[in-house]
Amino acid sequence: MAAKKQVKRKPAGQSDGVSLADEEAVKQVLVDSVFSLWSAVNNLTRLRPSRRDRYRVTIFGSARLKPGSFGYEETERAAAALAKMGCDIVTGGGPGLMQAANEGASSGSKRARSLGIRVDLPFESEANAFVTEAFEHRTFFTRLHQFVLASDAFLVAPGGIGTVLELMLIWQLLQVRHLQDTPFILVGEMWPGLVAGTKEAMLSTDPPLASAKDLAIPRCVADADAAVAIVREHHRRWKKERR
Repeated sequence: MAAKKQVKRKPAGQSDGVSLADEEAVKQVLVDSVFSLWSAVNNLTRLRPSRRDRYRVTIFGSARLKPGSFGYEETERAAAALAKMGCDIVTGGGPGLMQAANEGASSGSKRARSLGIRVDLPFESEANAFVTEAFEHRTFFTRLHQFVLASDAFLVAPGGIGTVLELMLIWQLLQVRHLQDTPFILVGEMWPGLVAGTKEAMLSTDPPLASAKDLAIPRCVADADAAVAIVREHHRRWKKERR
């Protein structure tokens, strides 16, 4: 059987024109265009400020916990303490512990900025009332990327599936050294069990599915005071390096 002849297509923009009736050619133009856009975006994300003027702490956590609950009050207290240190607070901009963190920032210092990086969801129409600067995204992908670009430290309060997604992304970026010297602190009783279970599952295979060093990246602490103490030390070094 004769080999099927392969037709080499010209890159988009280099042909004389593509008829909309040629479905395959139209698809190829779209594919080429999308990949060109991704290339431009990836190139732009390589840019970093030579020196960040403000220290930012992202706080991830559940949208479901209400004011008056222990988790809400503890998150608000942590954010207030960080704001008094001169840190800006970054959250997902929604209700629950995101609101608690933004509220804590607003009460901790008038100079602290309280940012909300939001995603378009049908059940969260607006940023919480304590966000002073909001960013809107249509996808979780671009939203998570902005968290990474904007933050000098990460605190993970109790949360559900969305919080676990955010936790795992930061963990993985620290593992592959796309993030370095970045505090990654898991606060509360629920996280040591998740980390211990992950270690047991990944180190019990032959060969192991991860290194013990990488599985030790998250720092689990019991409360807001311990989390703030870790960030304070990192913030002190950051200020010293900026001089």
